[in-house]
Amino acid sequence: MNERHIGPFQVGPVALGCMNLSHAYGHPATEAQAQALLHAALDAGVSLFDTAALYGFGANESLVGPVLKPHRNGITLASKGGMAGVRGEDGVLRRAIDGHPKTLRRNCEDSLQRLGTDVIDLYYLHRWDPRVPIEESVGEMSRLVEEGKVRALGLSEVGVETLRRAHATYPIAALQSEYSLWSRNAELGTLQASRELGIAYVAFSPMGRAFLSGKLPAGTSWVPGDIRAGMPRFQNEAYAKNLRLLAPMQAIAERADCSLAELAIAWVLHQGEHVIALPGTTQIDHLQENLRGAEIALDAALLAELDAIFAPEAIAGDRYALASQREVDTEKYAFEQR
Repeated sequence: MNERHIGPFQVGPVALGCMNLSHAYGHPATEAQAQALLHAALDAGVSLFDTAALYGFGANESLVGPVLKPHRNGITLASKGGMAGVRGEDGVLRRAIDGHPKTLRRNCEDSLQRLGTDVIDLYYLHRWDPRVPIEESVGEMSRLVEEGKVRALGLSEVGVETLRRAHATYPIAALQSEYSLWSRNAELGTLQASRELGIAYVAFSPMGRAFLSGKLPAGTSWVPGDIRAGMPRFQNEAYAKNLRLLAPMQAIAERADCSLAELAIAWVLHQGEHVIALPGTTQIDHLQENLRGAEIALDAALLAELDAIFAPEAIAGDRYALASQREVDTEKYAFEQR
């Protein structure tokens, strides 16, 4: 597929989400494994790398920065602020959403230091903080652009109204939200709105947190530190029901002569020329498989079949537990918790 645009940047259709290397899915990769994965991505031509202050409470940026530093002129580096680790009175770091201008500036400056760079190409507001008008948060981020610390701005997990308000304050280059065959909230408005506004839609978890790869175990026992343990659609009866969706998907993959993972990536990329897939992995063979998804052509009939199999009402369980569900501004279906 052709390269795609994020603001002033031209990038490949499949990017690399670096979160998995430090955070969220159980035991993180070793430093050597992570470095090997990043070098393999560079060798394969990946041109957009995505990290955040939150991931590993800064450890991910510290890991990614030195590997990417010699290649900074050839890649687009994205990071995020507004959701980071804050140390409590007990000395424990905990995730906190904070969109106040002073916090966003501090988050950005800390990220620049950890990444070992003087400018972040694409800087996202990781979560909108409803205590702070979006105009204030984006206004401060725009000053980071003016000061040369950031080149372009993005938002994550916001709805249409918030996206439009932000874009009216300062041009937004990218909206990053979850989008896959089994998480289709984007189709409630943000996918179309981003297209209309000329904003790239960066789809994280395009394989449904590995569910759509067909490589997860049939049981629901997760290792400590795996965030899927707290996600309703990965739990017990819901997970068992969702697993039944993979057999008809596999039949389509065989007709398309590709793997389930390649099919999942291909479906996302077929949703619009402004869409970029952002899978993450710790394994080089999975990285290569993800990239092959950009080469899979799907006709209208196959796309329609996939849409029908994964109709939103066919998915059992919400994508987040209630507390996390309330932290995202993205539009929700009537049957989801609010």
